[in-house]
Amino acid sequence: MNNSHETLSIPQQIVLVTGGARGLGEHIVRAFLREGARVVVNYLHSAESANKLAGDSAGQALALQADVGDAQAVQVMLAQAREHFGMPVTTVVNNALPAFSFNGDARPHADALSGSDLQQQFQGVVCGALNTIQAALPGMREMGFGRVINVGTNLFQNPVVPYHDYTAAKAALLSLTRTLSHDLGPDGITVNMVSGGLLRTTDASAGTPEAVFDLIAASTPLRRVTTPAEFADAVLFFASAWSRSVTGQNLVVDGGLVKN
Repeated sequence: MNNSHETLSIPQQIVLVTGGARGLGEHIVRAFLREGARVVVNYLHSAESANKLAGDSAGQALALQADVGDAQAVQVMLAQAREHFGMPVTTVVNNALPAFSFNGDARPHADALSGSDLQQQFQGVVCGALNTIQAALPGMREMGFGRVINVGTNLFQNPVVPYHDYTAAKAALLSLTRTLSHDLGPDGITVNMVSGGLLRTTDASAGTPEAVFDLIAASTPLRRVTTPAEFADAVLFFASAWSRSVTGQNLVVDGGLVKN
């Protein structure tokens, strides 16, 4: 085992991006590829997009199908990635999202919210992240280096729309981020969260009315809605050597709408 806790540069890392074939995940994959990392593009249904992304990467990316809610499937995916790249996954970006539409008008309000709504999001967001982290842990410990980056939301600081189930699951993921950072720090593994607001535009936010985008833009100091590409660049910070002494943190990337 390597106990030196060395810092690997981004081109030395094998990065798993869950839900990496489309939307925000695709932007995160492209950001890591641009910086020279080798990337596992995880997908559930978007095989065509994932394979195209990997095919365009000149061997830098590998598309692998797995439901992050299935611990055994995730273990198989990590083993396939290691065999392909010749070293274990060092960096996990938990971006995958259970089926969800960001349209506040269509979400259940207090009187209609059900326990199954909460459980569906919790299973996908929190248990999915736990599965990928646990599958990657042996390789990270072997390398004496690991980076876990969880994708969160600013909605639990600024709950302007009633995404009760989604927001509760992401809040639980922030708690897991903090407790895991304490648990895994001695292994040279950092665990952080990057939290966006509404992004202009992803598949998930495509159902958002234009008036909401305009309202958010007018409320931010930058007077615009953050783009997925801008968010992806912030994710790179937590994989880079610049953040080597940062763990257990939640970086809000929303144009200054929420002050964290």
